[in-house]
Amino acid sequence: MPLRCDQTPEWPLLQAAFATHGSRLDLRQAFAQDAQRFGHFSQPAPHVFADLSKNLWDAATETLLLDMARACGLEARRDAMFGGQAINATEGRAVLHTLLRRPAGLALPGDDGAIAGYLADVHATLDAMLAYADAVREDAAITDVVNIGIGGSDLGPHMATLALEEFRVPGKRFHFVSNVDGHELHGVLKELRPESTLFLIASKTFTTAETMANARSALVWFTAQGGQDVGRHFAALTTNVAAAKALGITTTFGFWDWVGGRYSLWSAIGLPLAIAIGAAGFRDLLAGAHAMDEHFRTAPLAHNLPVRLGLLDVWYRNFHGFTSRCIAPYHAALRRLPAYLQQLEMESNGKRVGLDGQPLPYATSPVLWGEPGTNGQHAFFQMLHQGTDVLPLELIAVRRAAHDLPGHHEKLLANALAQAQALMVGKQGQDGHRHFPGNRPSTFLLLDALTPASLGALIALQEHRVFVSGSLWGINSFDQWGVELGKVLAKDLEVRLASGDATGLDGSTAGLLQRLRGAAG
Repeated sequence: MPLRCDQTPEWPLLQAAFATHGSRLDLRQAFAQDAQRFGHFSQPAPHVFADLSKNLWDAATETLLLDMARACGLEARRDAMFGGQAINATEGRAVLHTLLRRPAGLALPGDDGAIAGYLADVHATLDAMLAYADAVREDAAITDVVNIGIGGSDLGPHMATLALEEFRVPGKRFHFVSNVDGHELHGVLKELRPESTLFLIASKTFTTAETMANARSALVWFTAQGGQDVGRHFAALTTNVAAAKALGITTTFGFWDWVGGRYSLWSAIGLPLAIAIGAAGFRDLLAGAHAMDEHFRTAPLAHNLPVRLGLLDVWYRNFHGFTSRCIAPYHAALRRLPAYLQQLEMESNGKRVGLDGQPLPYATSPVLWGEPGTNGQHAFFQMLHQGTDVLPLELIAVRRAAHDLPGHHEKLLANALAQAQALMVGKQGQDGHRHFPGNRPSTFLLLDALTPASLGALIALQEHRVFVSGSLWGINSFDQWGVELGKVLAKDLEVRLASGDATGLDGSTAGLLQRLRGAAG
């Protein structure tokens, strides 16, 4: 088993470095003393330029972090993932979402013997899915596409379809239903006509409770509204073909057990996005992600952007003690990116035990949250600038706009630059109310334009960053047992809500159950 970060020789050295100077590093002084700071702590990667210079670290600290990563065997674990080894130890599975965007026939050093067969299957499924997507795009009779899924079967395609709205096919509307709360599905259905709607049911096992409840209600609505030909108006993104056929759904696209839900955008789960942006656009998305995969796989650690971000995350969480990270995309089309990243990081690394199943002696995933700029500036940025907690900010900006409204994009970019600058430099106020302490950290990620390729690269960057921090913490970033207990209890309580049986329940749950039954009556 590889070393955890706290078991390496570098861990106490980092603790000492933090105690002696890291905890007191002043960004204003750091820039004044080092004219090359921006050059050292910024770098290009495929489709993304990153400025890490406004973060609370120095070159010596980064060197120690890099040495720690090597001592933890990060490179070997990375190679094991790309090679198809079963690094998802608790489920005995490989982790091969990167294979979903690897070009056909491309062999990499260290590939497991099964990789070539998997890759052939990936491209056969991809070709069939994209042919179907383009057929739907060309079908003028279909005006509405409704994706029914939850978690990774919703957050990824929803986020990306919004992000790439400039590339969408005209004449079609895209809807995403995830919540079992009937208000959401009801609000979508009342805008639809059965003869012009395509429903996509996204569930790997076709047993996800929320998704199947919504799918069955959609089928009932379709029939009640005079809908004809379920086979034409419903498709399933699932490996459970038999269950789909039992509902009359004959068009299915599957994927593999080595694709985790939060890493599944690149698979058949991306069908709504493929319909929106077309086969060529979807292949560009995959190509952008693959370019970032190759950067992560081959770049030296000191010049490897996912590695540097992951190391910074460990430095902040375990040494500075920062409990959250704010995501502020300065592009309205990226408005669902914070929600997507919440699942990606918090479901992956929100773990309290290591690979050996024993409790860890340090914190793991921070809380991720955020809203698009400039909206957040008029909401929670007050706390970022003057609150009692220091909360790292990650800004994401796009150099070129996709609109021609004069002055808007310049104002947007100026605000992004100004927020990062203000957090760092602060301001001496005449009184405490007007004082900005400054020295508050931020990361700035810059895309040249928001395209399928650049979005693919940005998402892959975030995936690999999570892998890096999870590897150093010695956890399995690819399971999610924490979502299971609530599901089991919900099934029991659904029956109890109908029967009123509170036997064996704790006092609070029993009291609420009876209160809800009374309200329902």
